[in-house]
Amino acid sequence: MNIKNIISVAAAAVFIAGAPLSAQSAKEKKNTQKTKSELAKENARYTAIIDSLRAEITRMNSEMALKDSLATEIMEIYEESERKGSFEYTAETTDSLLSIWYLHQSVNESNDAEYNMDSVRFKSNVPDSVYIRRIKNMNSFIQLPYNDIVRNYIILYSEKMPNKIGTIMGLCRFYMPIFDEIFNEYNLPEELKAMAVIESALNPTAVSRAGAKGMWQFMYGTAKMYGLTINSFVDERMDPVASARAAAQYLKDSYEIFGDWNLAIASYNCGAGNVNRAIRRSGGRRAFWDIYPYLPRETRGYVPAFVGALYTMNYYKEHGIVPEAAALPPVVDTFKINKMLHFKQIEELIGLPVQELRNLNPQYRHDIVPGNEKEYILRVPFSYINAFIDAEDSLYTYKADEYFSPVNIKKIKEGGDGQRIVYKVKNGDVLGKIATRHRVTVTQIKKWNNLKSNTIRVGQRLVIYTGNSAPASSASTSSASTSSATSSSGKTAAGKPQQPATQNGGASAIDPNLPYTTYVVKNGDTLYEIAKKYPGVSAQNIMDFNKIGSSIRPGTTIKIPKL
Repeated sequence: MNIKNIISVAAAAVFIAGAPLSAQSAKEKKNTQKTKSELAKENARYTAIIDSLRAEITRMNSEMALKDSLATEIMEIYEESERKGSFEYTAETTDSLLSIWYLHQSVNESNDAEYNMDSVRFKSNVPDSVYIRRIKNMNSFIQLPYNDIVRNYIILYSEKMPNKIGTIMGLCRFYMPIFDEIFNEYNLPEELKAMAVIESALNPTAVSRAGAKGMWQFMYGTAKMYGLTINSFVDERMDPVASARAAAQYLKDSYEIFGDWNLAIASYNCGAGNVNRAIRRSGGRRAFWDIYPYLPRETRGYVPAFVGALYTMNYYKEHGIVPEAAALPPVVDTFKINKMLHFKQIEELIGLPVQELRNLNPQYRHDIVPGNEKEYILRVPFSYINAFIDAEDSLYTYKADEYFSPVNIKKIKEGGDGQRIVYKVKNGDVLGKIATRHRVTVTQIKKWNNLKSNTIRVGQRLVIYTGNSAPASSASTSSASTSSATSSSGKTAAGKPQQPATQNGGASAIDPNLPYTTYVVKNGDTLYEIAKKYPGVSAQNIMDFNKIGSSIRPGTTIKIPKL
């Protein structure tokens, strides 16, 4: 229902409630005469209807204002590019557009957040004078502002989520010395390390709705610009060390542009282009609080959040926060790997659990260090160093034919394992929106799903390959969209028998008569993680063999085919 219709209904309700008796016939007067009690109830009911309609109008007006703001910011990017002579979808432009979309999208989905910082006003027993003195005593190289907005974020981080902050403070003991070393190397203020807290809560495998990944939340294009490797085997956005170096370089570049650390920090959130536009809108002023009203809404809170996180990292004890022990070793050493090496080879020969290797090396997407392509770093707990050195010569050859068979490597390079997702169309979805969310194009989605037009329907399932890793042949990817048009009798809409799904660019469907082993699903398991435990088996293999979808429940027994 649009606003015009809502207003019409409201007007009708008001007219009915307040229609003059003079307009009615004498007979109608007699038949419709009501007691005061009945009239009061009726009046209350219509008042409630009108209030509900007003609330709906307010909500729709807010939504329209948000969309108008989003459109304005996007059009400014187009216009700025046109003034330079031409518009091109460069990596920087695409990241800027997606950043704006993500920031606005997070407003639409604000119910996912625990607090709406635009409206909430926290109270604390700590007086302003204490906050001000503590911030001053931090002796920060970066100028740290203090006002009501900053105070709100200080209370958020220091008092409103003690369990989460306890986890973060436990992780700080492992990651912050690494970041200190990197920022010192780049001659940057160490305080910048607090940005990783507000970006990802120190989660190296964090993924945003817009496709930003890792502890420092790099978009694909920006990550490539700053030298991070992203391919079928490796995504260095999830490497805490490599991504921190890229973040340091980005911040160094931003500071050279703006000459102000608060503006450089803001630009990390929304892009240098958006900060420049805010400077222009403010009449050329270059202080953060001068351009504050002209920044995208979520970026306005980014610098206050930075101050809140940095304050809490320094004064968590004063607020009774206890750091939780992190599942990370106190001391780590590194090895240079120049050959193909699988985490399973390490686990089986020296007893170092695969999960510990994943925790220290989250950048390796399939538990494989592709050292034959170039030299890579592997981090190993110090307690396993001697065992690794003793077994190093035999590690690379142990079950190499099994772990690095041409079939397995081809699957990974073609994007089969972990990159193929099935998306269920929701109400309000269009192909453009789905493509933007997953960082692919509408043309790709149509090709992968054999779509002849842009028309999609609610409940339809679409196959999407993320990370630029679609199979060389997309013929097999039409199975998800085709299945949605298949009746329960096993026939397609054309009445022909349904053909078995194919895998990996047209290979035969998995043989249901293959020998298998069983696996009981544990809490937190995904088919992708389960498939990793069985070399040569993909998540899709398990789904096909068990005739199930991607959703699994703890306690369920599934069959793992022996391929």
